[in-house]
Amino acid sequence: MEFRTIVDVADPGFRIGPCEEMLFVGSCFATEIGRRFQEEKFRATVNPFGVMYNPASILHTIERITQGVRNDVQSGEDCTSFLTPCVIFLTLGTNHVYRLKETGEIVDNCQKRPQSLFTEEELSVDACADYLTKAVSLLRQMNPAAHVVLTVSPIRYRKYGYHGSQLSKATLLLAIDKVTTGSDPSVTYFPAYEIVNDELRDYRFYKPDMLHPSDQTVEYIWQRLSEVYLSDEAKAFVKEWAPLKAVLNHRPIDPDSEEYRALMDKTMLKVTELQKKYPNFAL
Repeated sequence: MEFRTIVDVADPGFRIGPCEEMLFVGSCFATEIGRRFQEEKFRATVNPFGVMYNPASILHTIERITQGVRNDVQSGEDCTSFLTPCVIFLTLGTNHVYRLKETGEIVDNCQKRPQSLFTEEELSVDACADYLTKAVSLLRQMNPAAHVVLTVSPIRYRKYGYHGSQLSKATLLLAIDKVTTGSDPSVTYFPAYEIVNDELRDYRFYKPDMLHPSDQTVEYIWQRLSEVYLSDEAKAFVKEWAPLKAVLNHRPIDPDSEEYRALMDKTMLKVTELQKKYPNFAL
């Protein structure tokens, strides 16, 4: 007997290699998953200009990154690592945006300024899709071979009311569907939202605020994602790295003991071997 429904994760048509160069932009859920990739030594840059919740703000981050590329090229300098990612995850949290009354521009962060300076607006499905399409186009200019994965954060917004929060998520899902059903097969969707709401659907998988996914939930989503998105070589690397990571993260009772020093010497030798096997691996 089955007591839960399992969400199917579609084959994205590509695989993430070991220590791949990646970019994560979006809500705090993007930060959680991006950090999980960093722990496994993927060369992941996570929200370089801060957390971005809506499609317009995500586009703003991509614009700043691509502008950085242009400036580096014009000055003859080398581009920094986050400017040429092979895989990009864009995680949408909401379709609500805030415009500065004085200029009419959508701001990415109100910076604790008085609410009276802003007007709140809900982006339509078409507007969200348009911002995402522009972001993908800029990313494609930066790296024509890049793969873009779109996701929706499972975090609910209490301030909208739970019905309003669902409407916001529905708008994002419809916009993503519009983008991913286009002619670009390198733009795909990962169902993080559905995994939390359809597979887990229990408050024990949330933090005490009952809104944000727990660490256990993030780990489960990482496992579901890695099953399909990681290459066989990347999976082998993660498996080899796991015992070394455990030793390096362990806090010894007596760091000066002979036993601990011997363990660290042995561990660092294995790290060196791993670096030879996987040239992109670095502590």
